[in-house]
Amino acid sequence: MNITLRVLLFTTLLIGSISSAHAYIGPGMGGGVIMAVLGIIGAVFIGLFGVVYFPIKRALKRKKNKAIDDKAKEQDQPDDNDNKQD
Repeated sequence: MNITLRVLLFTTLLIGSISSAHAYIGPGMGGGVIMAVLGIIGAVFIGLFGVVYFPIKRALKRKKNKAIDDKAKEQDQPDDNDNKQD
């Protein structure tokens, strides 16, 4: 028997055997479940954002501070033209 046919037969039997649960989820419980799922998804995205954003922010800050330090060093060093006397 072909694998595709087996999967199709299994799926058909599985869907055909599902019966009603005779359960009721009220609007409060449904809303709570939706908010819990959205909270988990949001926490994952915020965690990924923190893992990616803060190292980039730190690298940019180091680059900026290095540029400022280099500029300050250039201003502190006297030019060769200033030391020559006529």
